[in-house]
Amino acid sequence: MSAAAATPDSAQPTLSVVIAVFNEDENAAAVARETLAALEGGPSFEVVFVDDGSTDNTVASLKAIGDPRIVIIKHKKRCGKSQAVRTGVVAARGRWIGTMDGDGQNDPVDVAKMLKLALDAGGSPLVAGVRRRRNDPVSRLVATRIANGIRQAILNDGCPDTGCGLKLFEREAFLMLPVFEGQHRYLPALFKTYGHPLILHEVNHRARTAGVSKYSNIGRALVGVVDIIGVVWLRARTRAPSGVERA
Repeated sequence: MSAAAATPDSAQPTLSVVIAVFNEDENAAAVARETLAALEGGPSFEVVFVDDGSTDNTVASLKAIGDPRIVIIKHKKRCGKSQAVRTGVVAARGRWIGTMDGDGQNDPVDVAKMLKLALDAGGSPLVAGVRRRRNDPVSRLVATRIANGIRQAILNDGCPDTGCGLKLFEREAFLMLPVFEGQHRYLPALFKTYGHPLILHEVNHRARTAGVSKYSNIGRALVGVVDIIGVVWLRARTRAPSGVERA
């Protein structure tokens, strides 16, 4: 597929890859170029970067690439990853949305594989990436394992690794979900509540080579307790229709 085939004035792309970034000047451009290369030759696509109020040169580094398949949106102030992802999904034109992190730890080749899984399955599944081998510090691995165990026990969402940034879903299905910061970690539970099947896909995970993580283990844990309580309440109060048709 040529760059001209995916310009903003062209037909609706099949896939929109949404990448939320915050102060990722050292990684964003490399992630953008790798994503373009990984999706080349497949279904039509665009790559939507949402800069969540960065104070460095993240936006400038993305603009310098000059590829019409890259869409750049900027929050004036930091709103958090979940809202940044939603901003990207709202702006996206594709029927299918693939999400990934902007730090270079995700492999964009997995997005293409996940799209194929969704298309082959039919319907409106959530395809969730599961990192086969995480390249993170031991402290983070331990904290994540504990958090995943607690979440699974309470929510029974069927996903062993909701923290993985690689996910794929239908745009319209996502926009039906309730909005709150931390939502991106509870997509399997929320999609399940709305009747969407879950497909797990093992993905590659790489070590961060530049920049620093924007999260701390303690901070995630404290917010996670409140989030789980909130998700339990949301699921209990949701009455999702089994089907909708015009009478």
